[in-house]
Amino acid sequence: MDSLFNPAPGGAAADDVIKDGDQKSFMQDVVAASREVPVLVDFWATWCGPCKQLTPTLEKVVRAAGGRVRLVKIDIDANRALVQQLSQLGLPLQSVPTVAAFWQGQIADIFQGALPESEVKKFIENLLKMAGGQMPSADLLAEAKQAVEEGDFQGALELFGALAQQEPENAAAMAGVARCLMELGEEDQAEQVLESLPPKLRDHAEVVAVRSSLELAKAGREARGKLAEYEARLAADPNDHEARIDLAVALNAAGDRTAAADALLDAFKRDRAWNDGAARKQLLKFFEAWGFEDPATKAGRRKLSSMLFS
Repeated sequence: MDSLFNPAPGGAAADDVIKDGDQKSFMQDVVAASREVPVLVDFWATWCGPCKQLTPTLEKVVRAAGGRVRLVKIDIDANRALVQQLSQLGLPLQSVPTVAAFWQGQIADIFQGALPESEVKKFIENLLKMAGGQMPSADLLAEAKQAVEEGDFQGALELFGALAQQEPENAAAMAGVARCLMELGEEDQAEQVLESLPPKLRDHAEVVAVRSSLELAKAGREARGKLAEYEARLAADPNDHEARIDLAVALNAAGDRTAAADALLDAFKRDRAWNDGAARKQLLKFFEAWGFEDPATKAGRRKLSSMLFS
């Protein structure tokens, strides 16, 4: 039995990304091939309803992996000797569909039942991670984010857009499209992108961040022209909390995040409860828009925590 997982050296894996397999080709198509790339084995049967749902999903996600993972489909009724051998090795093939992931000649992971596409994708992503790789979409997302960091919003928009076409429910891609549109001065289009998202994506952190950024951009444009007015009001009355919060919005619009956060922290320190905690809520909106890794966010969070727990 152990020979199943110790094929003779020198066997080359098939070039096909998706293929039908049998007990004669199993060693070559699965065990040997898995020493180069992870291989999924879809155990199915003609009488199995859930198999008809799962197999097309597997094929779609495997194709999206661009050759970084392969799929071999095994009809359990046509390959009973193979099924019996694998069952003796502990592979649960009493019910189908069963999907076994092979890596380096061994079974790396298993799932049973017709999982939704999102779960199949997660399973394959984890398998690729185990093998030291990732989905091409992850490469595309990383490239797009790098373009944003370099200030190339048009280039990033094209990359995010390509990813969004491949994966319409990729929240990071859709948020990236909206953010790039906003940075390119197309705020109405950015809002349309956010409004078009399905409900399950609207609370994703990156989507919330872009929505907050759009709201702050609008408020900031109105506030920037009144900086002197807010400063004069605060000089006359340091406890004019409304003026201090408006000043923070204006400072943020001017690009001075540290001063904006400090203004809100000052307002919070003077009166935490004013207007139902408006200063703290505005500060949290800043954090959402800036991103949790932004230096101003990290510094502001430390200061806020110090006030809350002192």
